[in-house]
Amino acid sequence: MKSKICFGLFLILSICPLAAQTSTVSQQDALVLYHNGKYRESVQVCEEELKQNPNRVESYVVMCWSLVKNKQYAEAEERAAEGLVISPYDLRLIEILGEAKYYLGKNTGAMEQFRKYVASAPESGSRVGVAYYYMGEIFIRQARYQHADIALSSAVKKEPLLDTWWVRLGYAREMAGNYYEAVAAYDEALRLNSSSVEASRGRERVSTKLQ
Repeated sequence: MKSKICFGLFLILSICPLAAQTSTVSQQDALVLYHNGKYRESVQVCEEELKQNPNRVESYVVMCWSLVKNKQYAEAEERAAEGLVISPYDLRLIEILGEAKYYLGKNTGAMEQFRKYVASAPESGSRVGVAYYYMGEIFIRQARYQHADIALSSAVKKEPLLDTWWVRLGYAREMAGNYYEAVAAYDEALRLNSSSVEASRGRERVSTKLQ
């Protein structure tokens, strides 16, 4: 009898850590799936996690990242808003909500989220450069090119190796009539990527205006 009781206790002690381990693996899997480009699968794992724990902010974050990457912007906007009800100051959700709104064409709402993010995020924040980039793109949409120059200059300061961002900075400066500064941005884009067609065309356009 004692042996049966001991064996039963052994099973309970063995299963409980396994259950906890399985939960942890599941949470890690969602992020691994995201990094591997399996966005739909990542969303599904996050959905299952939220069924077990509706207040798990990490699941909302990874889910929204995956939804945006999968171009499910309306769903990302909705789920990020839900996550922010639980954790109103989570910078990751604030930033990704801005991205979702940006792709939905909601410029005012997107700008509000990006401004909140850059105002609160540390200088070393992983998405600070991205937030400034989107702010610059919104200003270009609004034909506010001087503002776009400022935002995109901040973006390339954070992420100086992205030639496409330098191209957009060159374009903002070109449209603002700052041709010498535009040439400098296009040149930097070409230094990073000599085959950039947009940078080459932009530089040619600006060069003719400086002759």
